[in-house]
Amino acid sequence: MSVEKLSSSLCHGGDQQVWRHDSRATGTKMTFAAYIPEHEEGAKLPVLWFLAGLTCTHENAMVKCEYKKAANEHGVIVICPDTSPRGEGVADHEDYDFGQGAGFYVDATQQPWQPHFRMRSYIEDELPEVVAAALPVDMDRQAITGHSMGGHGALTIGLRNPGRFRSTSAFAPIISPLNCPWGEKALTGYLGDDRQDWREYDSVALIEDGARLQNVLVDQGSADEWLEGQLKTHLLQDAVRDAGLDWDIRMQDGYDHSYFFVSTFVAEHIAWHARHLKV
Repeated sequence: MSVEKLSSSLCHGGDQQVWRHDSRATGTKMTFAAYIPEHEEGAKLPVLWFLAGLTCTHENAMVKCEYKKAANEHGVIVICPDTSPRGEGVADHEDYDFGQGAGFYVDATQQPWQPHFRMRSYIEDELPEVVAAALPVDMDRQAITGHSMGGHGALTIGLRNPGRFRSTSAFAPIISPLNCPWGEKALTGYLGDDRQDWREYDSVALIEDGARLQNVLVDQGSADEWLEGQLKTHLLQDAVRDAGLDWDIRMQDGYDHSYFFVSTFVAEHIAWHARHLKV
């Protein structure tokens, strides 16, 4: 396994690192950010996976999310992966919401995307192996979160893998790709026209099909410009209510879709995750 540390910077007492490795899932080099809190030598720390949204690389959350102070305070490693494969020979598209930077955390089955766009396998299977080998993580104490497309990723990965994560949260997630233009475009392109194949990548559909998940927190800004047309938080509220799930879905008055919104509540999310991760 070829893993290379690209950078390391002291921040809030911990170490903000960037790593690169050769990925068997995507067939490309992949880069991820890792914040390592202060800790005693030999200690293993819980890990929070932060999945980013459309157009993002590993840098967006690392630079804009302001998670480091809270992560160091609570002793939680934060991993920020890229959102898609990149590089020479990797298919792309001129639109911001499809192709590189818009992997949607699926394993593509359609050409020309199938050879490299395998972000489900990368996030669910390969990256945890890489992180466990390179960093002082306790893989029995994992949590996951994400923003927008990354919130979609966090919720669907959590629902498909019950028991893996102690807690799951999301900021302004894309709730139902089956029912929004972003999702319809991406899933048609990556998975084909059979909408039945999309259901494992849709939070509402997964809940309707019997998936269950505990310890879930969702924050959504009421002034988010994408709320009505793309995010559709009400669909998740309905699905959770109908399934009898005890999820905390909060509307935050006046907040938009940006990292200003995420950075306002990220420390609260980390503290919430830490309570579950320390059990």
